[in-house]
Amino acid sequence: MQVDLQQRLLRNPMLFQYLRENSYWYKYLHRGGDVFPLFEKEMKEHYKVRMQDKMENISQSLQMIRTFMDVIH
Repeated sequence: MQVDLQQRLLRNPMLFQYLRENSYWYKYLHRGGDVFPLFEKEMKEHYKVRMQDKMENISQSLQMIRTFMDVIH
């Protein structure tokens, strides 16, 4: 595996954890760094850290607050 890919994995614990849980990615990452963006995208989808996931969480929180406020009134 390329040194820069190793450093990126070590700097981001979520990437490293995802790689440990899905070891088939070792094979692809050893062949070259061109699949790293796909690997990173899959990790973000799995752990729900994409921007749309964050927006959905905020929306759900606001809806819960609205419901709570309706119950109080």
